[in-house]
Formats: sequence, C-alpha cells, structure tokens
Amino acid sequence: MHKVTKNLLLLMCLFVAEYAAIMSVTISKLNSEWHKQSLQFFMLVVLAHWAEHLAQAVQIYALGWPRPQAGGVLGLFFPWLVSSEVLHYGYALVMLIGIWMLRKGFTGLSRNWWTVALVIQFWHHIEHFLLQLQVIFHHNLLGSPVPVSFLQMVFPKSRVEIHLFYNSIVFIPMIVGMYYHMFPPSEEPAATCTCSLHHQPVTSMAA
Repeated sequence: MHKVTKNLLLLMCLFVAEYAAIMSVTISKLNSEWHKQSLQFFMLVVLAHWAEHLAQAVQIYALGWPRPQAGGVLGLFFPWLVSSEVLHYGYALVMLIGIWMLRKGFTGLSRNWWTVALVIQFWHHIEHFLLQLQVIFHHNLLGSPVPVSFLQMVFPKSRVEIHLFYNSIVFIPMIVGMYYHMFPPSEEPAATCTCSLHHQPVTSMAA
C-alpha cells in the first residue's frame, strides 16, 4: 500500500511538473509571437461583453423596459442565463485571467497601464465572487432580497450602472495600455511581439 501511494505521489508530481512546463511555454508564446493575435481575440470578447451592457442600458434608458426584463441581447434568448451569477462571475474570471496572462507582453508605460487594469479587474472579480457566494450559501447580505456587492450596499438599485462603471474603469486603462503598446514612446524599447509599429524580431519571453 505504501508503494502504491508513493507511485501515485510520484505520478502527481510528474503531472504537475509537465503541466507547469507546458503553461510556461504557452504563456511565453502568448506574450511574444502570439501576442498580437491573442490580444485581438481577447478584445473581441471584451467588446462583445461591452455590447451586451450597452444594449442593456439602451433597453432601460431609451426603450423604458423594466430592469428585470432588460438583459441585453443575450437576455432576449436566454433570460435564465443572464440572471445567473455564474455567467457574470465566469466572465469576470476570464477577464482577470486574460489580462494577467497577456501582461508580460507589455513593456514600460504600456505595462503600467495594463497593470492598473489588472488591479481594478481583480477587485471587480472580488465583487462578483461575493455575489456568487451569496447564491451558493442562499444567504444575501444585509437581508437583501437579492445578492449584493460591496458597491451595491451603497447603491442598492444601481446594479446596471455599477457594472457599467466597473467595466469602464477596467476598459479605459486597457485601451491606454494598448495604445502605448502599439505606439511606444521613443525612449522605450519596443516589445518583443509584432503589436508595435516598430517591433523588434520576435523572441519568446523567458521571464
């Protein structure tokens, strides 16, 4: 039995080591020769999410729909999905992972702005994590009839506006970071990907 346990532990260690090696290579490529394509795909996801929030705002403020019925374009076809905290938390997590995984491809001023977006998105993820916990444990904070985030405790009827606010303060530093990534200041070395207009030869990033 002891030998079986030892072999299992050895296999687990080998698996973890192999997984870590694969992830290291993947992240290196994502931040060098794959950086431009990865950013383009990531921004498509971000813009699609923005479109949903803007559609929801139009439904409320321009069309006068009741807030529970204003679920964006996706909510027209899958209202149960839009009202689920799993969807919102899942997207917040994808955003956090995406910003983090693509961060090493940025340098200098662009990395500073991208890091600002990462920090804000981390807090945004905490807000959604809090909402998800209330759903899991069937206990809403402050006796609220619905799950509430920290900011909703102050503005309980402004969930749509809060989401627009969070997405805006994450999106703005992302755009500024991408601008400086594509057009780096002359005193800064260009990144090792093909995103910059004056890029260096592509090499994988080991750091």
